[in-house]
Amino acid sequence: KRVNPLLIAMSRELGIGLVATNDSHYIHKEDARAQEILMCLQMGRTLDEGGLLETEEFYLKSGEQMSALFGDVPEAIENTVKIAEQCNVEIEMGRIQLPVFDVPSGYTNESYLEHLVQKGLLERYGQERAKSEALQERARYELKTILDMGFCDYFLIVWDYVDFARRSHIMVGPGRGSAAGSIVAYALHITDIDPLQYNLLFERFLNPARVSMPDIDIDFCYERRHEVIDYVIDKYGEDKVAQIITFGTMKAKAAVRDVGRALNVSYGETDAIAKAIPFDLKMTIDKALELNPDLKNMYETNPTVAKVLDMSRALEGMPRHASTHAAGVVISKKSINEYVPLYLAEKGVSTQFPMTTIEELGLLKMDFLGLRNLTVIRDALEMIKENHGIDIDFSRMSYDDPAVYELIASGNTQGVFQLESAGMTQFMKNLRPDCFEDIVAGISLYRPGPMGSIPTYIENKKNPAKISYIDKKLEPILSVTYGCLVYQEQVMQIVRDLAGYTYGRSDLVRRAMGKKKMDVMLEEK
Repeated sequence: KRVNPLLIAMSRELGIGLVATNDSHYIHKEDARAQEILMCLQMGRTLDEGGLLETEEFYLKSGEQMSALFGDVPEAIENTVKIAEQCNVEIEMGRIQLPVFDVPSGYTNESYLEHLVQKGLLERYGQERAKSEALQERARYELKTILDMGFCDYFLIVWDYVDFARRSHIMVGPGRGSAAGSIVAYALHITDIDPLQYNLLFERFLNPARVSMPDIDIDFCYERRHEVIDYVIDKYGEDKVAQIITFGTMKAKAAVRDVGRALNVSYGETDAIAKAIPFDLKMTIDKALELNPDLKNMYETNPTVAKVLDMSRALEGMPRHASTHAAGVVISKKSINEYVPLYLAEKGVSTQFPMTTIEELGLLKMDFLGLRNLTVIRDALEMIKENHGIDIDFSRMSYDDPAVYELIASGNTQGVFQLESAGMTQFMKNLRPDCFEDIVAGISLYRPGPMGSIPTYIENKKNPAKISYIDKKLEPILSVTYGCLVYQEQVMQIVRDLAGYTYGRSDLVRRAMGKKKMDVMLEEK
């Protein structure tokens, strides 16, 4: 009331245009109370203390509402429109924005990648096998797919920072996820698992029928991971590398506790409401009211409970705090702020967009994971060298030492990555693994989906005569897992060998099955 008349007078006196705006903190007028509660949480106050927002007008008003409010200065509304018309931003989704990797003179990026792959094949397989037609054909097929899909620089970038880590004696994991299915990744020493030996499929990693960014996650020694990120920052420029934001969102129970505090509801009553919400990762307040009749009764008969739940419903799913993603790093072609807004976090600069949006924008997202077990292994190897003078190189060792399997079967797996939980230890004692495939299958089976196959797997391992196949063509695919369907690669092989699917289409079935897309599955049926 005091300032606006003075701004109008100043505008007319000095000939400077007016612009009408409205301070917007939320979208709809009815969101005002939710905004107040969020502010209470931020400031550690209750609504009773008041004085947070003295009006419900901080919402996004329509053009008609603004025209009515500023009817005495119509030029201010016209100027708002003029500014809007001068603004032009096009956010291009899906176009891949890979940085260019600098290769030594005399090479193109494509020829350099091929050179590195051929050199790596010789190192991995030896002169004679590296030149075999089957191996060369697989390498040619993968390279052609990588080049056709435009991912040459992607592989060079990953090879380069993994190579830096190995040269710097920073422990690097043997590989995780679908990248282990690539002979190119194996030849480049990005992974340490031979995809031919374990019948791993390249299409599980890169599917020519579905162009999407490859995803190579690399584990590094927990203590020295930051050195690899620093190397990438030095190489590509501080303005082209950033970590990625992640948002902690309000879950149903947490929302109830926060709202109860802000509304000054007693701890006991708030606790009773929160405890009436069932435990489930995807639980919502609406779902809880359906599942728990007692909660529904409280909601319908107690105004305080209704008030807490209604307000919690408005807040659940909203970001509660921002932090830095544990592993994600973006490397861009131009300065990152040309693609995404940035945020200064405690751990340095990160993007304001989360992982999924970064990928949709076509930006290169890499996962640099810090794995504590690698640090423990490093320390153990150093102690063995110091105390016994023995150098251990896992990449040159076979996986057939009976003493190792005896140790695992005895349940003495404390500190062994992925085998140390109580349930997993018991499973290994029952299974008594005697080959590497048993451990791989065990880790794959011990998860919610395929857990039901565990008794059959153990029974069939102990009594091979009980293994049966509904079709003889399944035997070469499922014999390694004693007739049980364990791996997504097996799904892909089955639809290829029995239904004549291509590699690419078999991967689309695998993906639909993994994401429980029933409509896609029924189409394929």
